[in-house]
Amino acid sequence: MLKGSIVALITPFEGENLSEDTYIKLINYHLVNGTNGVVPGGTTGESPTLSHNEHKKIIEIAVKECKGKIPVIAGTGSNSTDEAIELSKFAEKAGSDALLVVTPYYNKPTQEGLYQHYKKINDNVGIPIIIYNIPSRSVIDMSVDTMTKLYELENIKGVKDATGDLNRVDQQLKSMGKEFIQLTGNDDNALEFNKRGGVGAIGVTANVAAKLSADFQKACQDDINKASKLDKLLQPLHTSLFIESNPSPVKYAASLLGMCNPTVRLPLVEVREETKKKVSDALIEAKLL
Repeated sequence: MLKGSIVALITPFEGENLSEDTYIKLINYHLVNGTNGVVPGGTTGESPTLSHNEHKKIIEIAVKECKGKIPVIAGTGSNSTDEAIELSKFAEKAGSDALLVVTPYYNKPTQEGLYQHYKKINDNVGIPIIIYNIPSRSVIDMSVDTMTKLYELENIKGVKDATGDLNRVDQQLKSMGKEFIQLTGNDDNALEFNKRGGVGAIGVTANVAAKLSADFQKACQDDINKASKLDKLLQPLHTSLFIESNPSPVKYAASLLGMCNPTVRLPLVEVREETKKKVSDALIEAKLL
């Protein structure tokens, strides 16, 4: 099952180009620090500004590095259903273990449109699909009823819930049961999310705090007191990484740790000086810097 600390991988650049060597190093950092899964090509990976070839390349790299070690959940969502299908079929053929498919942004489909979008993707692949519900970025919110209907399909297996509404965990658990995989997309609510029935996170903070994030997720299952202590340690870092639009702050944090440079692609820009200080202070507080 997909669970624990799953990282929404940043995509490193050298100037205008994808830095493949650095990407491999980032993945291996997660392999040695207990991360339970990786997501190449998600929003944190700047998928909107990756070329199709770059998007496919990072999926291929992740599969090659992680094969037989930890799951690769390829980000293959799009607001074009045909484009999402094409990328999903590629990811499956490349050897991805699962797909992370975001609700179609900008188009504002109805709940029926959402259902048909995911159904068509489901019908064209044969690996698990995780729904990514993030109304703050996509404008639309998939209802629990629509999600329940989708769960009846063969490949729909869970959700990355970034609604910020913890009551959704209870509602989705009641409607779909324990086998439906619930992963939070909000690092800051992961403790309570897991207490209510979640099984992990697809997070941003793990990019720079892989071991702490993995230890925290494990403690949520084994030792809730330890989990609470780790959560308290990580909260300032969670907060600092979302002062400005993700992934600019986490890329700056990674640069401070010597993992990659802070370059992001327009329309994103590097963080302001006041944000840099807050990110640095949070890394120090978490004993990472």
